[in-house]
Amino acid sequence: MLELYSAEELKQIFEQLPSWQQESFTQFSNMIADEENTYPCVPGRIGFLSGHLRYAFISDPRLHRASKELASILQQYGAVSRETGLYASLVVICETPSDMKEHTSVEQYQTLFWQVLSRTTTHDSSPWPDHISKEPNDASWEFCFNGEPYFCFCATPAHLQRKSRHFPFFMLAFQPRWVFEAINDETSLGRKMKTLIRKRLAEYDTAPAHPSLMWYGQKDNLEWKQYFLPDDEQTISKCPFMRKK
Repeated sequence: MLELYSAEELKQIFEQLPSWQQESFTQFSNMIADEENTYPCVPGRIGFLSGHLRYAFISDPRLHRASKELASILQQYGAVSRETGLYASLVVICETPSDMKEHTSVEQYQTLFWQVLSRTTTHDSSPWPDHISKEPNDASWEFCFNGEPYFCFCATPAHLQRKSRHFPFFMLAFQPRWVFEAINDETSLGRKMKTLIRKRLAEYDTAPAHPSLMWYGQKDNLEWKQYFLPDDEQTISKCPFMRKK
């Protein structure tokens, strides 16, 4: 079985990890903890500094087994996420060979991202939550696994202008929906955090804030549009996610 790690657990076995896992975790830690170039995702940064994040490594995402591995990790994470802290998130880093890094465009990564999510859902034996729409073009839709709704985030080596979505490895992050119960557009904390995130995005990215960035439940908001942001301000017209019937 693939392992789910805390940062402290990773530090204890760091020398035993494959070199790509050592490199990717070091780069992630340096990126999100950087004091001079502050990472814009406030909840993610707090979660990292507080030890609330959990980590996993899976195979090359082009391989079908990577989605089976991701399903196993999500199964494990859903069972423990509420015990990890208020700013919980799961960070999944994929093995990303040099040919993939050098020859894959943002658009190709976008297609791959949705393929991975769609393949992963075929390994989910739990029913879709009753309160979450099964249709991505409904405002209540969210990616779900084992009955748990998640906000999903993707970063790739090909993103250059939108640096907040750049990472030297293909990376996925999953934030449980319950994390946002106190952080949304209807709470004072949520509104303050939104303002701070927008300010940091303007300083961090070369590209302007993407027009799809909204809070869950806001009028005209569709969550899937935020999962994978292109390097410009474009948005694909239809959600590519395909859930097994």
